[in-house]
Amino acid sequence: MNPPTISNSLCRKIINTSGAPSAIGPYNQAVLVDRTLYISGQLGMNTSGSLVEGGAVKEAEQALENMGHILAAAGGGYKDVIKTTVLLKDINNFSEINQIYSKFFTDHEPARAAFQVGALPKGGEVEIEAVALIGAVDVGSVFINRGSL
Repeated sequence: MNPPTISNSLCRKIINTSGAPSAIGPYNQAVLVDRTLYISGQLGMNTSGSLVEGGAVKEAEQALENMGHILAAAGGGYKDVIKTTVLLKDINNFSEINQIYSKFFTDHEPARAAFQVGALPKGGEVEIEAVALIGAVDVGSVFINRGSL
């Protein structure tokens, strides 16, 4: 019996860029499967691998900048992000993180989940991962007012 194979019409490409810090474990910055980009959790680290100073807000800003470099390396941008997950050491930083987050997602806001966690690698305050559809067609937004249904 032959093992299952990935269709030739799909391609898996590893994405790593020097514009973002290297992975701190046995994983890549991102993996592109067909047009879907899976971005590994980004801490607020600079390219030398050190956490930026300034707490959760500065770390979130750096994590999102790192995400932008990874998106660009895959041929995309923030507009292509369809889902993020934000991990916070302290959920009380939620509102401040939202202010930074909204500066990066200005044209559209992807689906998102946010969680408080017990600890993050390297003692970080924030980690953000994302899924993007590179080259997605913008079809606008849909809003349903349930009161009129």
